Amino acid sequence: MKATHARRAAVALSAALVLPLVLTACSGESDTSASGTSGNPAKTSAAPSSAAPVNTDKPFGPACASVPKSGAGSFTGMAQDPVATAASNNPALSTLVTAVKKAGLVDTLNSAQNITVFAPTNDAFAKVPKADLEKLLADKDALTKVLTYHVVGRKLTPEQLAKGSFETLEKDELTTAGSGAAYTVNGTSGIVCGNVPTANATVYIVDTVLMPPAA
Repeated sequence: MKATHARRAAVALSAALVLPLVLTACSGESDTSASGTSGNPAKTSAAPSSAAPVNTDKPFGPACASVPKSGAGSFTGMAQDPVATAASNNPALSTLVTAVKKAGLVDTLNSAQNITVFAPTNDAFAKVPKADLEKLLADKDALTKVLTYHVVGRKLTPEQLAKGSFETLEKDELTTAGSGAAYTVNGTSGIVCGNVPTANATVYIVDTVLMPPAA
């Protein structure tokens, strides 16, 4: 009987010693698993999130929101027409269209292939003192010089505008700089709606009239 009691006591003692070790091991695995489950998302959420890149394959810029959603003046409509015709369908470019007609450049722009036009808005022309603008519109040679300074003889992508220098049809060069959806021309004129497609040109709508160096 004593021997039996001794064996039972030994078994009970072993169980008492082993059980905490098993519980500790299980607890460690549970903690590891829990930390692995909850810890990884914490690390992921702590990592800085990068902003989504601007899609410059499409028109971009704050003024693009005012372009009609349908009809001839929409992006889809403008893409079907040559550039001077497309501009005539955009209410924000009516002063530019008037200037192009006075300079006799409608056919020149419509028949050109693969060009880039930096198109000043009505507000851009409004920045020019009224007397100076009227004088410019009345002088066909001077007007032609200014307008052709807004045209580059090849299509330019937004990436090319990051730090560029391009000869214009007027023969002087203009410069561009920027990134993402923010670009300037000659350091002072901002692109407010860029990469607008027309049948024969890419249009970058700008907020300031560009003046050639000799103007």
